Amino acid sequence: MRILGIESSCDDTAAAVYDGSAGLLSNVVSSQVSVHEPYGGVVPELASREHIRSIVPVVERALAEAGTLPAQVDGIAVTAGPGLIGSLLVGLCFAKSLAFAWDRPVCGIDHLEAHIFAILLERQVPFPYVALLVSGGHTSLFRVEDFESAALLGGTRDDAAGEAFDKAAKQLGLGYPGGVLIDRLARQGDLGSIPFPRAWLSPDSADFSFSGLKTSLRTYLASREGRAARVEDIAASFQEAVVEVLVGKTLSAAGRERIPRVVLAGGVSANSRLRERIEEEGKRAGTEVYLPSRALCTDNAAMVAFLGERRLSAGRASGPDLNAYAASRFSR
Repeated sequence: MRILGIESSCDDTAAAVYDGSAGLLSNVVSSQVSVHEPYGGVVPELASREHIRSIVPVVERALAEAGTLPAQVDGIAVTAGPGLIGSLLVGLCFAKSLAFAWDRPVCGIDHLEAHIFAILLERQVPFPYVALLVSGGHTSLFRVEDFESAALLGGTRDDAAGEAFDKAAKQLGLGYPGGVLIDRLARQGDLGSIPFPRAWLSPDSADFSFSGLKTSLRTYLASREGRAARVEDIAASFQEAVVEVLVGKTLSAAGRERIPRVVLAGGVSANSRLRERIEEEGKRAGTEVYLPSRALCTDNAAMVAFLGERRLSAGRASGPDLNAYAASRFSR
């Protein structure tokens, strides 16, 4: 089947075409960074308006790059949630309208599931595997048995890792998007110069917590030592505190689950130090590590179209009552 995928869960408007035989034919993303940069973060109302402006040209470009006419599209896959409800509704309503106009089936895709299966667009990964989904809105560990079975092992109790990076960047006066700027700045800093705390919670916990680290940074910046420190060293030390916990908990979870392979997913999985550290520690632990290309780390429609093709090929179309949802449906 040839599937048009549409993604609008947050601040990226994306469309892609995936063919079950030919593979990924196009993957178009329209970023809103310049829109939200003056505010230091995503403004939901502005995000929704930008999606409305971008959705038609993005879909048209995806079809054109794929050399695909509407008559050649066998179905439409669209992110239904979780995410910003206003943003989701733009993509979802547009997809349902196209499906009605073209007389094609539509399939609602869970954003988190799309991320944890995105690696399979590029590499063959044996099931089961442990997936670390780490982004601005989510920091979660999953046991992935197959395309129909993913169980939540743990999640963040407060801030997601990406949110912690963004808030740290704001405290440091770096701008937006914070995670990218901290990653870039940290390459020039001393990783261990500032002993920021690591929240391990308990030995067997797969949960995360980054609110205390954020508070520790604020306290440090207000101190005499903090005011004199190099911003590069602060960024590197803060990043190392986040990365150490992410890597440690992921590999510990893989050990407890007796699964010798882990997959990274989500926007923060593009972080250069996280990728470097988990490969190093994975080798020491005898655990295979699978890293998606950076284009598949951030929000994209390729992963939506890919998962949609599997679901629609199996006859799993959504009904007319398909609606958007803001909160994750995964629970333990």
